[in-house]
Amino acid sequence: MATFHIWTLGCQMNQADSLKLAAGLNQLGYNETSSEDDADLFVINTCSVRQRAEDRAYSKLGVLRKQRELGRKIQIAVMGCMVGPKTDDLEHRFPVVDVWARPQEFDPILNLVQRAGTSIDRDISEGDIDNTLIQMSSTFGVPNGPTAYVPVIHGCDKFCTYCIVPLRRGREESRASKDIFSEVQHLAKHGVHEITLLGQTVEAYGHDLENEHSDLATLFEGIEAIDGIFRTRFLTSYPKDMTDRIIDAVADLPKVCEHFNIPVQSGSNSMLERMRRGYRVEDFEDRVAKIRSRMPSAAIATDVIVGCPGETASEFQATVDLLERINFDVIHVAAYSPRPGTYAYRKLEDDVPNEVKKERLHVIEGIHAGSSQRINQRLLGDTVEVLVERETDGRSTGRTHHGQLVHFDAVNRIGDLVEVTIDEVSPWSLRGREVNDLTLPLV
Repeated sequence: MATFHIWTLGCQMNQADSLKLAAGLNQLGYNETSSEDDADLFVINTCSVRQRAEDRAYSKLGVLRKQRELGRKIQIAVMGCMVGPKTDDLEHRFPVVDVWARPQEFDPILNLVQRAGTSIDRDISEGDIDNTLIQMSSTFGVPNGPTAYVPVIHGCDKFCTYCIVPLRRGREESRASKDIFSEVQHLAKHGVHEITLLGQTVEAYGHDLENEHSDLATLFEGIEAIDGIFRTRFLTSYPKDMTDRIIDAVADLPKVCEHFNIPVQSGSNSMLERMRRGYRVEDFEDRVAKIRSRMPSAAIATDVIVGCPGETASEFQATVDLLERINFDVIHVAAYSPRPGTYAYRKLEDDVPNEVKKERLHVIEGIHAGSSQRINQRLLGDTVEVLVERETDGRSTGRTHHGQLVHFDAVNRIGDLVEVTIDEVSPWSLRGREVNDLTLPLV
């Protein structure tokens, strides 16, 4: 029987797309293999947000090209954010690739499989593929652990100057709430206890739905009633879309984790304006204040880009001041890299030297280490609830309700909820010992 391997780069949305594609390939008679060398079909699910991710994809394509030249019989597919509306340049650079597919466009890969003439468990016409996979109404991926990602809105309407996502994933398009609830129920029946609702700007969910009045809070409320799901997370947030109703729902609903990821990107209003972020620092701080007024212990993470075109020393210092003022649990930081096709690539000079970008990146990393250490230090000696996600050689690993990674020496079934007393802390994780088994049966 034919086999496939999907190599996934980038964000959680890509991971969800890969799981969806795997379900479709399974329907067409293919079996997934964890070995890259044993695959008859090799799929690279790409990311183009950072140059390093693209470089990794190019390197893998070079390896596959050499293997094919040496006689390996393999089909190669590339999907994801590297694939734009036009693929002429990519096809010219990488003739070894058999098919290119944009994000959420699974049919080119599924059609390639059908043309290969391999064993197929059931006859699925091109129209049937469209109905089951592209509409995502009846085919859901099979989870491989107690946590899973559920995309609720695809695309983005924000068009920040530096971001390639709207050009690759298109405009915002919300899924019908009934389809989302059906997928969550499917995941719960297959042993998932924690789901993360995904969107490029997840609070924008429902803005484009004409036939139903739904928002992110509506999804939270519906998932509360689904047996087997113990935790609901969500990302990524956008300050202007984060309504009081959504914040109140996080505070009031027991299953929703008090864990926010709100990218600020810069602490300077002039820099935010050049980025076309659509909000001011004051708007961002207002949302943080609202969260902390309702949930004083809520975990808040953020994203920062240093070295964007024109960033001055004073603008960078404004970012430093903001980060030190708010004291985030986690700070994801990246140095700006030009993305072909974006406004910044076409219109703005990449004028911050690389060495300055690196210096600024290291400064933010230091602030992150300090703030995370201070926040985690508060948990020393406390007992926290952990959902076990992995178990290796007698060590279990999972996350707290607020998202901290916890390691402890115990053998637990993956999916267990256990209580762990924290004995050691670092900026990146916690260590502890199990004190009471709260194991809940898998559904």
